[in-house]
Formats: sequence, C-alpha cells, structure tokens
Amino acid sequence: MRKSGSASGSISTIVADDEQLARDELTFLLGQFEDIEVIAMASNGLEAFDLIEKLEPDLAFLDIQMPGLDGLGVVRKLRETQIEPPHIIFSTAWDQFAVEAFRLDVMDYVLKPVEKDRLAESLARARKALSERAAEPALTEVAPRTQPATRMVVRSGTRNLVIDPQELIYATINGGVITLVTNGTEGQSSFRTLEELQAALNPDVFWRAHRSWLVNLNKVREVTPWFKSTYQLKMDDKKSTEIPVSRTQSRRLREMLNL
Repeated sequence: MRKSGSASGSISTIVADDEQLARDELTFLLGQFEDIEVIAMASNGLEAFDLIEKLEPDLAFLDIQMPGLDGLGVVRKLRETQIEPPHIIFSTAWDQFAVEAFRLDVMDYVLKPVEKDRLAESLARARKALSERAAEPALTEVAPRTQPATRMVVRSGTRNLVIDPQELIYATINGGVITLVTNGTEGQSSFRTLEELQAALNPDVFWRAHRSWLVNLNKVREVTPWFKSTYQLKMDDKKSTEIPVSRTQSRRLREMLNL
C-alpha cells in the first residue's frame, strides 16, 4: 500500500505538462496551499512515469497531450507494470478525453486555465482520499519465519541454482517477476511478491529501499544524495547497480546511517 505523505503534514505532488508556462502556473497555484509539496515536474509522460516510480508521490497532475507518452498512457503503463499509482488529476485544455479519463478511475479532471477555486475542490478530494487510505488497516503481511532461510533457489534459464541468501545483493520486481542478483548469478525467484521474499530473509540484513527493490545492506558500496533529499544506493555487484531509495525510506536511511 502506498504510504500517504499527509501524515507528515504535506501531500507530495508532481506536475507533468509539456508547456513550461503551464507547469509554472499550476505549481504557483499549488504553492498557495500549505499542505501541498511539489517535489518534481516533468515535461512529458515518460518523465512523469519515471518520477512516479522513483519518488512515489501522493498526488500527480498530468496533462493529457504530452510527447512520448500522453497522460492517459501514463496511467495505463502504471497499471500494466503493476505500480500502484498516486491519486491522478488530469489538468488539460481538452474536455473530450474526460470519459476515457474517468474510465481509468482518476480522481479529477480540471480544464485549463485552472482556477484556484476549482483547484481547491480537487485538492479537497485528494485530502479526503488520502485520509481514508491512511485509516485503512494495513494489508496482512506474510509472517516472518522463525529462522531465515539458509538456501534459496534462483531459476536461470533451464537451471535451478541454489544460493546462500547472504550472497544475494539485491532483488527487484518488474511486471510481477522477481529477479535475484548475486555476484555470480542472476535469475528469477519463485516468490510471488517482494513481501514474501523479504519474510524469508534476515530482517537485520535485507531492507526494502523502495517498493520495487530489496537490498542486502552488507552489499551497499556507496550512498549518493539524489533528488529532493532522497538517495541512491550503489551496490556491490559487477554492474555497480544504482538503486533508488524512496522518500519515506530515505528518512529511515538517514536515521540508520546518521546522514
């Protein structure tokens, strides 16, 4: 479940529009609401998708017509890749896409030029939805094993390779498929979710840096400051893979490492 930023007093928000003036105007309006924090802006749909995946905002304002990937396409791609989307509000000069937008279960659809009163209505909906989401009981997680697993299977082609979990550098999920990486092996896991995989591992060693990434803290080579007070982890694999740390987990990382 996506964590709501409202608990800390702010709603993390991204703005995506291919026109800089439109981005600036909407960002200016949003800045007049004390609980809204615009953490990033995108000039096209592909940038918007990447920002949503990496920064996990609570709210996203998307233009409909953008190069590369339009706003509707961003929502569809989030669903196809099984990434839980933020609450989506379309901000567009075109009203003919409204029916399709609401078929995708977006929160709201506002027309440009955006008026402050109309924006306030949309933000009120977002606050209510985030408050309700925060009040929902947590999803039942797989109970941790009494003892962490001592062996783990990695499927590589037609081979089933047995590894020591301590050799695991990181695991990532994409399209419902979990990939496990060690220094000598890369392949798929039979676990269905990262939650299940994490429950089978030593909780003192393996940490969920991001919704899509589980890392071995003993295999982190470097911690690099990144975007909007977040971090990237450079791992100790052959490719020196760089793994994003979500905003929520960046706060925890600072506490763990006294950054």
